[in-house]
Amino acid sequence: MSHDSVSHQPGRIRLARGVSPWLLPTVAAAAATSLLSRRDRRWALAAAPLTALTGGMLWFFRDPERTPGPARILSPADGVVQSIDPWPDGRTRVAIFMSPLDVHVNRAPLAGTVTSVEHVAGGFVPAFNKDSDKNERVVWHLDTALGDIELVQIAGAVARRIVPYLAAGAKVAKAERIGLIRLGSRVDLYLPEGIAPAVSVGQRTVAGVTGLDHG
Repeated sequence: MSHDSVSHQPGRIRLARGVSPWLLPTVAAAAATSLLSRRDRRWALAAAPLTALTGGMLWFFRDPERTPGPARILSPADGVVQSIDPWPDGRTRVAIFMSPLDVHVNRAPLAGTVTSVEHVAGGFVPAFNKDSDKNERVVWHLDTALGDIELVQIAGAVARRIVPYLAAGAKVAKAERIGLIRLGSRVDLYLPEGIAPAVSVGQRTVAGVTGLDHG
């Protein structure tokens, strides 16, 4: 089983995989305009906002280390529980809304094997909108000790790029990083039939730490 380190390492700042296309041009522009501003102070008008934007993106794309929580099923995302809905097939959908200020790296809710990773084209309405179920999304299925687990990464109005880290056939550890949604959105996890959620609407969750079940 491939293991992604989730132990806490003080003093280390880690950035999420898959942010280079956004971050590197911003860093380069901020550095260039800062150097030019030493020769001509008018460049400072561009350097200041670009430097601030770089700092904001470093914060947005942070990827802190995590120690896995003890529950059987862990939250796949940082954010707030937006809804808890019983599904016709007996499962329960837990929808977690991720704001632009949350960590955007998603984690495996429990150990298993990735059986499928499917990209589904769609729209880009805000993730808190009821129509966001039709947004651009990546649907995961994991074969676990509790059976098939479905997880859906949903893009929003700002987050228009989902970056999976794993492919079908990959072994995944509990709380391992599985992918990135740039600049927030929503992650849905379907709890198997017979498993009641241990969270409530409005509760904050931490990916890889907060338990979603009572087991």
